[in-house]
Amino acid sequence: MKLILGSGSPRRKELLAQLGLVPDEIRSPDIDEDPQKGELPRPYCARMAREKVLAVPRAADEVVLCADTTVALGRRIMGKPVDEKECAEFLLAMAGRRHRVITAVAVAHGDRVWEADVVTTVKMKRLSDIELNSYLASGDWRGKAGGYGIQGPAGAFIPWIQGSYSAVMGLPIAETANLLMAAGYPVYGRDA
Repeated sequence: MKLILGSGSPRRKELLAQLGLVPDEIRSPDIDEDPQKGELPRPYCARMAREKVLAVPRAADEVVLCADTTVALGRRIMGKPVDEKECAEFLLAMAGRRHRVITAVAVAHGDRVWEADVVTTVKMKRLSDIELNSYLASGDWRGKAGGYGIQGPAGAFIPWIQGSYSAVMGLPIAETANLLMAAGYPVYGRDA
C-alpha cells in the first residue's frame, strides 16, 4: 500500500516523519480555496480538506492524505496573506487576543474518506512595532494561514496554546495516525 501526501507543505512532510512515515509520492491538489459567502471557519476548513483529498487521483493500492489549516478570529477566516500589509493587519488583529487554529485532515482509500478536525486555542501577545516590522521583514509569513507559523520566528509571539501543537503546525499527529489506521494503512509495525 502506498501513501500519497496531497500537500506540498514541508511542515506536513516533517510531521509525518515524526510517525516514521515517508510519503511514496506528493501530489498537490489544485482546488479553489476561497471561502463561500457566510461560511464559518471550522466547516470551511473541513470542506477544504475533503475537497483536496477528493481532487487527488489515486489507484486502488494508494491511501491519500490531505489537510487544511485555517486561522480564525471569531467568525473571520484569516487565510494566507496576499502581501505584507495584509499580514500586518492579521497580526495586529490577533495581537493581545486569543484566536483558533483549525486543522482538518482527510484520508481517502478506495471509495471511502475518513475525516477529523482539531481546534486549538492560541494566545498571541501584544506586538511592539519592532517585533512586527522585524517579523514582516523576515518573510516567514508567506504562504502561512493567519500570516504566521508557530514553529518559526513567530513562535516567540505565542505565550500559550490549548490544544495540539502539531495541529497548529499543520497536521495533528495523533488524529492523522488514527485516520491512516482506519483506512488500513500500517502506521505501526511496518518494519517488525
